[in-house]
Amino acid sequence: MSDPLVDRNRLWSRLDAAVEALPEPPATPIAVVDLDAFDTNADDLVRRAGGKPIRVASKSLRVPELVRRALAHDGFAGVLAYSLAEALWLHETGVSDDILVAYPSVDTAALRRLTSSPSAAAAITLMVDHTAHLEAVDATRASRAVPVRIALDVDAGLRLGGQHIGPKRSPLLDTADVVVLARAVAGREGFRLVGVMTYEGQVAGVQDDVPGQRTKSLLVRRLKQASTAQLAVRRREISEALAPIVDLELWNGGGSGSVEATAADPAVTEVAAGSGLLVPALFDHYASFQPRPAAFFGLRVTRKPQPTIATVHGGGLIASGPTGADRSPVPWAPPGLHLTGLEGAGEVQTPLTGHPAALLRIGDLVWFRHAKSGELFEHVRDVHLVRGDRVVDVVPSYRGCELVF
Repeated sequence: MSDPLVDRNRLWSRLDAAVEALPEPPATPIAVVDLDAFDTNADDLVRRAGGKPIRVASKSLRVPELVRRALAHDGFAGVLAYSLAEALWLHETGVSDDILVAYPSVDTAALRRLTSSPSAAAAITLMVDHTAHLEAVDATRASRAVPVRIALDVDAGLRLGGQHIGPKRSPLLDTADVVVLARAVAGREGFRLVGVMTYEGQVAGVQDDVPGQRTKSLLVRRLKQASTAQLAVRRREISEALAPIVDLELWNGGGSGSVEATAADPAVTEVAAGSGLLVPALFDHYASFQPRPAAFFGLRVTRKPQPTIATVHGGGLIASGPTGADRSPVPWAPPGLHLTGLEGAGEVQTPLTGHPAALLRIGDLVWFRHAKSGELFEHVRDVHLVRGDRVVDVVPSYRGCELVF
């Protein structure tokens, strides 16, 4: 077994060599994706899915070339988009002709484009959890001649002792609620019910093997097991109740942290994954898979306020979610660096302590990991694809394509 610290030092050397060999040193932050790690992670996700197709969660990538790379990998099929405008762009540019929008849309301009394009309407499936979402679609079209594909977003949280544990996504809590909306979609002209989504974020997106937190990790794993068992029953009941109403094309579920458990559910026809391709810091401590970080950003040392402190320019790329230290970027290579308690990761400068700080010189690169997958690429236009110690391609992020979704 390799030594993690040795691996991180080698990574430091590799990424430095790759960037410094470029004809023109790029401005920081320098976004890098290690293709060897990306492809290995893709292989591992396919293995964990056990033969069920994986739909690429584009929110966790936000780089068209990486979405294409994942889709070209055996075992991946279709995109789980995070906005209708994004889905339309992915379709129009030929990235995918099978796109499930993970969240309801009330974007009037995007809905109008969808309902006026038979090819887009055939390729894109909208998510709804209320009849108001159907009304929003109808308000944008003069004719119902182009049918709109619909999937129902069904709550997948754990109900325990009167509490709801999991993402607060959908009001469709019980089978009866799902049936009522399903009948409304099926009976409404201009719509076609084709799918269901049940995203168990409390299983897929929570660390459960954190060093130094043995008791908490054990509790989280038990909650995950209880949630998986409860959700299997709910999925079966909903599936049986929907069978007389519609012959579903797809049932999407899960995420990178729950691939095996979700794929094992007979009701589920496909799993979603995206973070597992890049493995951000929040995906380090899972019992179900071995993390192989693939995405990094580099910042240069611009100050040495003290011999034992190295200050890099920028760094405040804070992840979304509940405010806390785990949403900060992680200084990764060289290993042994730490954010300071008083300043943390700053918008224009980030001081770093730890034994390597004394060895760093002005101009040196320090490599960080973002806490969440995909959000890094909202901050950069260019993404450097690295294999070994060489940049093999530079591709645009959504931002680099002049896109803001």
